[in-house]
Amino acid sequence: MQTSLFCSACRRKRSQKAGGLLAFLRMDGLHHTKLSEASYTSARKHEMPGDKTAMIEIDYTAFDADNHYYEGPDAFTRHVPKAMQGRCVQWAEIEGRKHHLVGGKLAHAVKNPTWNPIAKPGAISDYLRGNPLGKESTNLLADREPLPDYYIKSDTRVDVIEKQGLEGVWVFPTLGVLYEELLKHDPEAVTTLFGAFNRWLEEDWGCNHKGKIFASPYISLVDVEWACRELEWAIAQDARTIVIRPAAVWTLNDGVRSPSDPMFDPFWARVNEAGITVAVHASDSGYTTHGYVRDGFSSDFGGAFTPNVKHFNIERAAYDFLITIAYERLFERFPNLRIASIENGAEFLPDLFRKLNQSAARLGQAGYYKDHPADLFREHVWVNPFWEDDVNEVAKMMGTDHVIFGSDWPHIEGMPEPLDYLGDLEKFSPEEVRKIMRENAVGLNERRPV
Repeated sequence: MQTSLFCSACRRKRSQKAGGLLAFLRMDGLHHTKLSEASYTSARKHEMPGDKTAMIEIDYTAFDADNHYYEGPDAFTRHVPKAMQGRCVQWAEIEGRKHHLVGGKLAHAVKNPTWNPIAKPGAISDYLRGNPLGKESTNLLADREPLPDYYIKSDTRVDVIEKQGLEGVWVFPTLGVLYEELLKHDPEAVTTLFGAFNRWLEEDWGCNHKGKIFASPYISLVDVEWACRELEWAIAQDARTIVIRPAAVWTLNDGVRSPSDPMFDPFWARVNEAGITVAVHASDSGYTTHGYVRDGFSSDFGGAFTPNVKHFNIERAAYDFLITIAYERLFERFPNLRIASIENGAEFLPDLFRKLNQSAARLGQAGYYKDHPADLFREHVWVNPFWEDDVNEVAKMMGTDHVIFGSDWPHIEGMPEPLDYLGDLEKFSPEEVRKIMRENAVGLNERRPV
């Protein structure tokens, strides 16, 4: 994929989730859309970027593989035993503002975890594409409004997604994907917090709410026995996906391990048997820039709109995770695994395939790989590109059967409206568009038990 260094840096502002924006969007990411029927026509026509005359028209509902909710005020406390709350998440008031303490320390991921008021979805979307309107970066998030119910309640969200032309959505955490990193040195706190968080999730959103909203329980591998129990619970709630972070695992008793280390085989074996899709979603993966930029997720926007290497952390983490499980032959051991890479970008794919091909060539005579790792990767992994990525290039590498549409709605770096994504698909046939916009994710949403 050819792009200038400057544009690449701008595009990685979305990966400021690795530096402040994901954390900042976790503070302010959404917008109350005016949901008039006129806004969502049955034809759902969408203009192509840069071409005000070209339109794509679909006559079916799409499936959005990357929607988000904002956690309610007791999401991290409702089911946590009082004796453990000091080691997990607590509310604190500082100078009249509410904040989260995570593991007894002030969390800087967001300035306002109450989410109210909230910035509009897609508030920085034009900026990510090169800022064609020449807006001042300091003004991009100025327009905010009261938090709408459908960002925190599933019943009202159903009406929204139907009016948006969506059949269903996968919904993922906002803060939930950031807190394992802050607790990784206390595995008992990790399992306690996320076991409680998942019970809140089922109560307030539902792993399968009316066949429209499919919330992903968050599972950590810090304790493989706990992970297996939590997986069984998720399956019993009719979860269609589970979500994990792309990171090495800080285990209970065995140090830091790769997620495809054989010690985790009991977990992967049950995933394989149940045929449930594993979503590897952009998270705080604990990456460092080794001094080039201040590390850590922060809602401080200082430097957020200047190029720096921290913008690449989201893709670095996903790249390392995905190539590691390929190198360590996870798909050979568990041939029914399906991995969906969500909101991690895709610019790392050319180098990933180059290195998989090199590895296969070097180790071919030794018989290390039973099957070519690049072929197995294309068979077992689906990719949701950043919407500012070149989806045509991604499809050439992965195949249109393994590209999935995700809008990141209603976050600030996502799309103003989910079906705006159609504007990037003008080079695909109608059949390919349908696969990307609907069929691929619908297939992943159905469990495929052995």
